[in-house]
Amino acid sequence: MTDASSISEKDLKLKVNELRTQITRDERELRSLFNELRLHRTNMGELKEKRDSLNSQVKEIVARARELKEKRDEVNTKISELKDVKNARISASQQVSDEIGKLKAERDALNKVSRGTVDIISKAYSAELDTFLNADVPLHHEIDVLGRLVQLEERLKAAMKADEVHKKIQETYDAAVSQQFGSGENIGSTIKELAQISQQYHLEMIDVYKKVDEMRKDADLYHAQIKEKFGVTEPLRARIDPLKQRTSQLREELSSYLEKLNDVQLVKDEKKQQEQRVVAKEKLEKTGKMSLQDLKVLMENGDLEL
Repeated sequence: MTDASSISEKDLKLKVNELRTQITRDERELRSLFNELRLHRTNMGELKEKRDSLNSQVKEIVARARELKEKRDEVNTKISELKDVKNARISASQQVSDEIGKLKAERDALNKVSRGTVDIISKAYSAELDTFLNADVPLHHEIDVLGRLVQLEERLKAAMKADEVHKKIQETYDAAVSQQFGSGENIGSTIKELAQISQQYHLEMIDVYKKVDEMRKDADLYHAQIKEKFGVTEPLRARIDPLKQRTSQLREELSSYLEKLNDVQLVKDEKKQQEQRVVAKEKLEKTGKMSLQDLKVLMENGDLEL
């Protein structure tokens, strides 16, 4: 800043006008920058509100999606447990089926040997035994009867064994049926129902996540616009602070020049008043007359008292 004490009145006035012009120009530019910044900030506030609202909704919806996922996973766990039970029953059923198959093969082999029921074979055996013990038959007939008795005894044993095996088959089957269906639970049907419920949860969860993705895209778009706004407003802010600082400095400089100009004016006023005082005194002394202005000057300077 130039030393104001070494400048002429004319140059002081020129400098004051120059500073005032510069300050007016800077203040106008500041107002323009603030108005532009205010406009961007207003739009930015709306964008932030929309972005934050979407993000808040996303949090709530994501919580719903997690809840659906948990329910789906719980149902899937039940399905998995039921499948394990079903597979175990199928395995046990297969073992029973294999055992019954072996028993049936054994029974069928014995039936081939017995070729009749225990009752029929027993009656035939009793009849042959009675003949062997009580009938008076030739020796060669007796030998034939004895041979038939031996065959009938083998057949009877086979028939009795076949009955035992058949009974075991029935017991095994009854036990398997009781174990498989005794609870009245249809595992396959239950698994199917649970699978449908799980699918409903899954589809609903997918729909929720699709909605979340759309809302996040919108929120990201608003955020990108906010960043773009910041990109525009940053240069404005960068211009505002230096302008404010320069305006402040110019005002200080202007104040200094105005103060000096005021001092110059005071000196001029004082000189003029002294000149008017001399003229008024000379006029009074020569003519004995004076104007109201002359009276005022002389009274202000103590040259005349009422």
